[in-house]
Amino acid sequence: MDFIGAYSWPNLRYLLQGFWITVQVAGLSILFSFIIGTVLGTVRYTRVAFVSRTVAILVDAIRNLPLLLIIFFIGMILPQAGIRIPTFWAAVVGLSIFEGAMISEIVRSGLVSVDKGQIEAARASGLSYMQTLRHVILPLALRRMSPPMVSQFISLIKDTSLAIIISLPELMRNVKILSGSSFSYVIPALVFASLLYFTLNYSLSLVAKRLEARQI
Repeated sequence: MDFIGAYSWPNLRYLLQGFWITVQVAGLSILFSFIIGTVLGTVRYTRVAFVSRTVAILVDAIRNLPLLLIIFFIGMILPQAGIRIPTFWAAVVGLSIFEGAMISEIVRSGLVSVDKGQIEAARASGLSYMQTLRHVILPLALRRMSPPMVSQFISLIKDTSLAIIISLPELMRNVKILSGSSFSYVIPALVFASLLYFTLNYSLSLVAKRLEARQI
């Protein structure tokens, strides 16, 4: 194991460049998956006959597919059908779709958990159903579903490594390339990557613990 050689500035810079790609993909995927999940979860909660059932089937189908398959399909199969998406955005789209489906279940469960007495009180005060949903149900549900949602975002960050299958130059792909240049770099590169992932995910886990403590 050559830690000194592996941790030379050019090598560290190369790994940090991959980590920056990972952070960008994760950040955009978190944003888009939150939007997708909130919309789909709310639609399922409203129980609009045909729409809610269709969304439920779609969400269940996506949740039961491997994320790796979704990323591979978007990044490798669609281009063969003439639909070309840059590798970076293929990873973002794949992660956003899959994680959005997962988050939609968290949102739906959070909405269902809101006490019906509060809903009835809001309706009795003259608020319409949509006003009650927007001003009463969603704010209350968001507080309750924040901890599990942050936990899902942590899983999303770790799942960005699956984008290696479409050759996205994220952290793990750069680790693989650096390790291929010298076998003695394998352990040092993995150790450095582990520290980067741990720092990012542990920071989010602290946020999740703080949010969970507020619910007690």
